[in-house]
Amino acid sequence: MAMTTDGAVDGRSSRWAEHRTQRRAELVDATVRAIRAHGPRVGMDEIAAMAGTSKTVVYRHFTDRAGLYAAVVERVESLIARDVRAAVGDPLIAVEGDGRPVVAAAVDAYLRLVERDPDVYRFVVAAPLLDRDPQAVEAGGVPTHLARQIGDLVASALRAGGRPVDVAPVWGAAVVGMVRAAADDWIRPDGATHGRTREELRDDLAALAWSGLAAVWPTRPRASR
Repeated sequence: MAMTTDGAVDGRSSRWAEHRTQRRAELVDATVRAIRAHGPRVGMDEIAAMAGTSKTVVYRHFTDRAGLYAAVVERVESLIARDVRAAVGDPLIAVEGDGRPVVAAAVDAYLRLVERDPDVYRFVVAAPLLDRDPQAVEAGGVPTHLARQIGDLVASALRAGGRPVDVAPVWGAAVVGMVRAAADDWIRPDGATHGRTREELRDDLAALAWSGLAAVWPTRPRASR
């Protein structure tokens, strides 16, 4: 009987965990819809209304506003990471040819989110749900994750050229910092980059990044494996 009881308890626990995971995803979806409907400074009341529930239920799944914010950041991060993976692919393969289109594609992955969902992007950057400095939360979020991906690409290029790779994380962070600063300016109505298309801004930023990276990129394809 003990085994049967334990099995029943384990089964209920598993189903409850799956239900919580699904419900959290639904609440994140509702939060993103609320951001699109009400703007990046959306409040918890508007989020709960969009989800068709109460703030108490939202807090039950995310503990507090910071937990909900972190879940939205994770969602946005996964979308950008997917696009960058599609653009860059395997870093070892990416460095075998002309690197500039690969760098441009990675930059474009970031800018596409800004263009497609500017309010969601502003929500992630401004962190309006938080009472503290958003940088303290965002340190592990979208820019840092993208910087690691670019850093991996740069490291592969340096390694293929027989160069030390210790500078790769710094350059990855520098490229993403440049792209983020330009993207933040691009979505401001009075920004210096306002009026430029995504493709134009992508090419501008890729040209600037490539002017430095080209010096360390392998000058010819690696031998076929």
